[in-house]
Amino acid sequence: MARKTKAEALETRNLILDTAEQVFRKQGVSHTSLNDIAAAAGVTRGAIYGHFRNKVDLFNQMHERIHTPIQALADESANPDEPDPLGQLRNLLVTVLQHTVSDPHQQRVLDVLFLRCEQIECMGPIIELHNQYYRDGVARTQRTLENAIRRGQLPSQLDTRTASLAVHAWIRGLLTNWLFAPDLFDLEAQAEQLVDGFLDSLKLSTAFLKRDDGVPAVQNQPG
Repeated sequence: MARKTKAEALETRNLILDTAEQVFRKQGVSHTSLNDIAAAAGVTRGAIYGHFRNKVDLFNQMHERIHTPIQALADESANPDEPDPLGQLRNLLVTVLQHTVSDPHQQRVLDVLFLRCEQIECMGPIIELHNQYYRDGVARTQRTLENAIRRGQLPSQLDTRTASLAVHAWIRGLLTNWLFAPDLFDLEAQAEQLVDGFLDSLKLSTAFLKRDDGVPAVQNQPG
């Protein structure tokens, strides 16, 4: 049998990932086997093992496919040399919200991750990895907020740790609510308004402006 070309191998890999999104979404992650995915994709179980080590690896690669472009935007906002970190954070949040509506892959993967990924023992490796993603994301957002303080875009007394936790809780809650009831509001059309309203709270809310020790969270630097 002739070996597949790189293009054919990539096509098969993407077919498996596309199918996994759909089957995980329909059955839940813990109730889905590689045999289920192979049957739905019309490939052999061996074909799946040709691209993925196991179900955990398949799940994680499915997530990485949508996460990598978002990661690039997040890294830009956290870069200490970025001249507009708050603007980059705004762009990141708006993009995540709007792409969840317009990109079927992102929508399915987030639906699986937020609503179909059961918190049970056999899911431990997946849960552990995404726990680390969350921790890394909070730390990166905190660096972004500190960059924004240095650039004079946010108040120096902002509690950046609490604010970064709030950013992640806010966007995950908003996405989960929309995935659960997409007819409740127009997420794509309202994304910019929702993001701008939340970012305004970082500038104005006394609940976030808690540094009262007289020491700025970071030292401002000119433009």
